[in-house]
Amino acid sequence: MLQTVDVGIESLDSYCPVVSEGQIEDVRRLARELKGARILHLNATPYGGGVSELLRSVIPLLRDLGLRADWKIIFGDEQFFGITKSFHNALQGDGFTLTDEVKEVYLANNIKNAELLEAQYDYIVVHDPQPLALRHFKGRNNSKWIWRCHIDTSEPNTGLWDFLEPFADEYDAAIFTLDKFVPPTLKVPIISSIPPSIDPLSPKNMVIPASLARKVTTWAGVDINRPLLTQVSRFDPWKDPLGVIDVYRKVKEDVPDLQLALVGSMALDDPEAWAIYSKIVDYAKGDLSTHVFTNLSGVGNIEVNAFQQLSPVIIQKSIREGFGLVVSETLWKETPVVAGNTGGIPLQLEDGVSGYLCDSVDEYAARISHLFRNRDAARKMGKLGKQKVMDEFLTPRMIADELRVLCSL
Repeated sequence: MLQTVDVGIESLDSYCPVVSEGQIEDVRRLARELKGARILHLNATPYGGGVSELLRSVIPLLRDLGLRADWKIIFGDEQFFGITKSFHNALQGDGFTLTDEVKEVYLANNIKNAELLEAQYDYIVVHDPQPLALRHFKGRNNSKWIWRCHIDTSEPNTGLWDFLEPFADEYDAAIFTLDKFVPPTLKVPIISSIPPSIDPLSPKNMVIPASLARKVTTWAGVDINRPLLTQVSRFDPWKDPLGVIDVYRKVKEDVPDLQLALVGSMALDDPEAWAIYSKIVDYAKGDLSTHVFTNLSGVGNIEVNAFQQLSPVIIQKSIREGFGLVVSETLWKETPVVAGNTGGIPLQLEDGVSGYLCDSVDEYAARISHLFRNRDAARKMGKLGKQKVMDEFLTPRMIADELRVLCSL
């Protein structure tokens, strides 16, 4: 039997102070059409990534709406998760050689997980490539299957996509973050684009007093009396953490007391993260003003909340990005963001309004230095960014869009 992830209890009514009445009623109307439906969300890890954060908020609300929703995670050995992390990178365009051994490991783990999926569901939502082949080996089994791909697959490695596409084509529907991420050869009957969202009531995003934010940031080892630049992301080559250090060093020429915090989350399905972590520590070369934090060293959601609230500027130096939800998380705290002009980031961040979109180290450094020198302008940008997040990127809107897909099947 696959492991079920425990979640809390939440009511849709709790979102009334931050979400319009129209959005709330939209969610309720769609849920009434599906009342009593059995829904399974299936992914690879219960912590440490954007998908797990989304599901921790979504599942309680689906239950509150009268749906019988579960969240389960697949099993896999270290070799399997190493391979699927390579799949993740290759689907974003990285080079990759698909061998017979790789295929065998991937398929063997999917077969095993298909055998472990025992319960009956009306809808099964499979997230990302790790469990993609599970639909093939489990069979339809009177369920509607939806593949929810959170990766930028607009230019996937051809050899890998040729291997994975037949499994994806067996699904009843597919959901991507943006239209441009949909591979042109995909043959799924229903294809939708639904951006992810943030949960304003979660520990990472709920309102916390400034005094608490200062206390937990100090506890983590940061001097709150000095300027702070932060990037919150997985330790992933696509987030370019070494490039962040290059930007920080350049900004430090203008802001001599500057500190850098790289806050990353280690996930069950991402064995590559430790190698990236080691590279970061080595590249920082013992700079005591460069701090590297992880969820395994006690820096979790509340601490991330505090860092995003107290940093005058947040950097998100993504090279490729599925969506980059950390941008909306940060703008929700009224903090401006300087980020990569890639993936779903421009959808969240209007250049020159709630932050800046950049392409080079020099451009990042210039924009960040400007915001450190002009705190009033930075605060104004942050406020404008929060309004956009409130209008477009909060959990109830995403749930409504996903329920529409289920209603169409």
